[in-house]
Amino acid sequence: MWTFIFGAIFLGAILGMIYLASRFGKFAMIRKAAKDRKGFRFLIGLVAVMLIVAVIWLTIGSINAAISMIHLMVIWLLCDGVSKLIEKKRKKELGRYYAGVAAIGITVIYLLCGWYLAHHVWSKEYVLETDKQVGNLRIVQFADSHVGTTFDGEGFAKQMKKIQSENPDIVVVTGDYVDDDTTKEDMIAACKALGALKTTYGVYYAFGNHDKGYYGPEYRGYSGDDLIAELEKNKVKVLQDETVLLDDRFYLIGRQDRSEEQRGSGRASMEELMDGLDLDKYSIVLDHQPHDFDAQTAAGVDLVLSGHTHGGQLFPFSRMGQWTGVDDKSYGLEKRENTNFIVTSGISDWAIKFKTGCKSEYVVVDVQGK
Repeated sequence: MWTFIFGAIFLGAILGMIYLASRFGKFAMIRKAAKDRKGFRFLIGLVAVMLIVAVIWLTIGSINAAISMIHLMVIWLLCDGVSKLIEKKRKKELGRYYAGVAAIGITVIYLLCGWYLAHHVWSKEYVLETDKQVGNLRIVQFADSHVGTTFDGEGFAKQMKKIQSENPDIVVVTGDYVDDDTTKEDMIAACKALGALKTTYGVYYAFGNHDKGYYGPEYRGYSGDDLIAELEKNKVKVLQDETVLLDDRFYLIGRQDRSEEQRGSGRASMEELMDGLDLDKYSIVLDHQPHDFDAQTAAGVDLVLSGHTHGGQLFPFSRMGQWTGVDDKSYGLEKRENTNFIVTSGISDWAIKFKTGCKSEYVVVDVQGK
């Protein structure tokens, strides 16, 4: 899936560079420098595009350079189309290449907005009512911090201060807390910040697909077991296909990530995890990837909290995972029978550093029972 996506992005970026080189060649400055020879105009335009790509690549990485070029290409095509319509209506060509200027300006503003939406974190609130005799519970959930991507360990600590201000009864981390490129220093700093949270029932953690690392402990200097040790050292409770009972009212069920099935380790089914539980109590499942809705509904779970999708990330492909069946839901709240599902966009990012189809967030869930 990701190989296909990244392949499509880079193919689109290459086609975009070719198109943009021809568009840059229409600017008066380049036409004059090339003495209006088409071949030279294209060559100078290509050099200009490659310089822009190189600058973006060196500052925020290859994938973001590709994303930027694709956006510029699409917006430029739209601006060229509007320009043609204006010229057709006026029955006269525009004196200057306004479409190119507009395309560059709109793309810069659009991506700056996407950068802001990715790098600033909002609070998303949900109120869920239940007929069960369990009273109230305030849950703060976050996922996909990928520490070191949009903020380091110190920046993560600032986000925890925001979460503390919500006065949570419990804080839950639903995976991809760290990334393959998260340094050991940032991981330790983030664990200390997580452990400093003051709650009624504690802080709980379930693994995501990146937390244990894809490239082995030598790549980033620590293993999944080292991460568990650091979390537990800071009184964070790690749940791996485990259930805890909170105040004899709420079950908290932390699942192994779906990636364990791909790694060959496997994980417990929802039927197994719910076996023997008192259904008069309210059950909350932490499951990083939103991909088991049917089984969770059939098992009678009350609430499932997930991340992983980054809210769909980029418009207009925000629901691509949902459309292709990779995810059961890309973002937000959904209810199936008596089960509520919440998928958060996450408080940070991974490889792509823009969010144009959503914004970064943590989630505040107020469960209100009888």
